[in-house]
Amino acid sequence: MPTEAQVLKTLTAHGIHPDAAQCEAISALIALLASIGQPARSAAINRPQGVYCHGLPGRGKSLMVDTVFELANYQKRRLHFHEFLREMNRRLVSAPRSDDRLGSVAKQWLDGIELLCFDEFHVHDIADAFLMGRFLDTAIDLGVRIVLTSNYAPDALLSNPEFHERFLPTIEQIKRNFTVIHFDGARDYRFGGEEAPLPHFFAPLDATTREALANIFERYEGDEALAPVTLSAAGRPLAARAAGAALLWADFEALCVANRSHLDYLDLAEQCQGLILDNLHTGWLATSHTLQRFIWLVDIFYDRKHALFIASDQPIEAALSGLEGAHDLSRTLSRLAEMQSRAYRNTLDGLTISPD
Repeated sequence: MPTEAQVLKTLTAHGIHPDAAQCEAISALIALLASIGQPARSAAINRPQGVYCHGLPGRGKSLMVDTVFELANYQKRRLHFHEFLREMNRRLVSAPRSDDRLGSVAKQWLDGIELLCFDEFHVHDIADAFLMGRFLDTAIDLGVRIVLTSNYAPDALLSNPEFHERFLPTIEQIKRNFTVIHFDGARDYRFGGEEAPLPHFFAPLDATTREALANIFERYEGDEALAPVTLSAAGRPLAARAAGAALLWADFEALCVANRSHLDYLDLAEQCQGLILDNLHTGWLATSHTLQRFIWLVDIFYDRKHALFIASDQPIEAALSGLEGAHDLSRTLSRLAEMQSRAYRNTLDGLTISPD
């Protein structure tokens, strides 16, 4: 089991000196690991079964959790919340009918897991709320240790007043069984970093941008793959400008204006390691469904540390600032800042083709 000193040494090696909330989280995570293999409850002891880290984007929640998680020598799993929902729904579709099909599927999913980490935990939909509530009940009963990172305090989950009351038992379950830590630092650590040597965002949509995108594609794939292609995203056709072994080049209209879901982006993120998102006319972002799809896409590619190149008619950050109508836009702006910085080590790094 890692110690606090080991965690701090690892962070220091990367030039990171934790603030008060981050140090509190490290202590809580180490205490949680120490409880693995011990009864969660007894007559005299009521140990927390989880740690819930929440706060504004870029405050180091995922960094602290991921650092401890990597050092933890247990049967463990870490995944993005979208990915978890996809897996659970696939299993539910094929599971036999029973009085508690969701509980049975949750037990099967959790089999062999001692430590489970969900990144970017959120609940905006009543169906997801019902699924998550039963899943957490099952995980806690099984003694699985759970770590959640979120932009939302527990009381702010499923904020829709039409449904919030129905999620209160799960909120109380989290508050009762988790150590809740608020990352309240003033600084978003993703902003202000040194720019990556290869530009990632381009505006406007002119000949210079077109040449830059072609050069990026050829840098990783050569010119043989530079041709239109139709591929599949979650079983639906997607017309792309080009697709190679690692990099996909597609238009924003086909990916985010068209009727797609997070399942499409999860599938694409498994097929490629980088995306050129072209012809983004920022006026489209004023439509809430389009904006929400863009947020999902950024979330999923960021979670896998994939490369993202964006070509838009005006700078993307300026176009996004002040928009409303979708969840978690502030997190998207924070992540986009990091994705174009030198600090963002993406899965395309080191994959450039050798010159002839």
